[in-house]
Amino acid sequence: MNLFTQQFPNSNNFFLMAGPCAVESEEMAFHIAERVSVICRRLGINYIFKGSYRKANRTRLDSFTGIGDERALEILQKVGKSFSVPTVTDIHAANEADMAAAYVDVLQIPAFLCRQTDILVAAAKTGKVVNVKKGQFLSPDAMQFAVDKIRQSGNDQVILTDRGTTFGYQDLVVDYRSFPIMKAMGVPAVMDCTHSLQQPNQTSGVTGGNPAMIETIARAAIAVGADGLFIETHPDPKNAKSDGANMLHLDALEPLLEKLVVLRRAVNEIGS
Repeated sequence: MNLFTQQFPNSNNFFLMAGPCAVESEEMAFHIAERVSVICRRLGINYIFKGSYRKANRTRLDSFTGIGDERALEILQKVGKSFSVPTVTDIHAANEADMAAAYVDVLQIPAFLCRQTDILVAAAKTGKVVNVKKGQFLSPDAMQFAVDKIRQSGNDQVILTDRGTTFGYQDLVVDYRSFPIMKAMGVPAVMDCTHSLQQPNQTSGVTGGNPAMIETIARAAIAVGADGLFIETHPDPKNAKSDGANMLHLDALEPLLEKLVVLRRAVNEIGS
């Protein structure tokens, strides 16, 4: 299946990967998916539901990691079928690729693992779309090697997502030159509007964030020609079990997307 030619008819608009950081429950996943899918249909935005079935990269041992792999993956599959949307989830090791691919449409490679050849190859060989997060420690040019590994493994369905670059010890910055550089590789380039605002390595062991800047990051990404946006959203970010500090409140998503659709039209008129 080629996600972008068979399931994404609104090619003149950006696409959206959105959902909770982690799958917390079926009720929560369905609540978010229903709200976002209705908004995206109205605005002509192609939508991919996002949810991590397990959080492997946690700062503290007592941090929430998931509700169980099989249960979370079953919820993702059920969301996809119920709302007729593709789904995306992270994998953390090569032996997880086939397992996750049985339930979702897009396999996501976390930023810290974007150079791990065995994971990239295993994801590619499933035949699913592979979304690779750009490492916080890499230049956008270096992502060509991740793209090459996937293509040389027989899979041409690649997405690259920028999630900011390490700046000092507890902050990230976004270099918008990444988008023309990564798009020149012949792949869709996505802006992760929420993880790029993380404030990692806090002394509390809980990652901070700056969600007030999500709109700024998103608007700039659309202005420079990003093909898609990645936004983690939750109806109650303060009580989310993972990454609540940088998630967008679900109620704020629709007005943000309305502005971004207008901006995308303007970009299309002048050319990106």
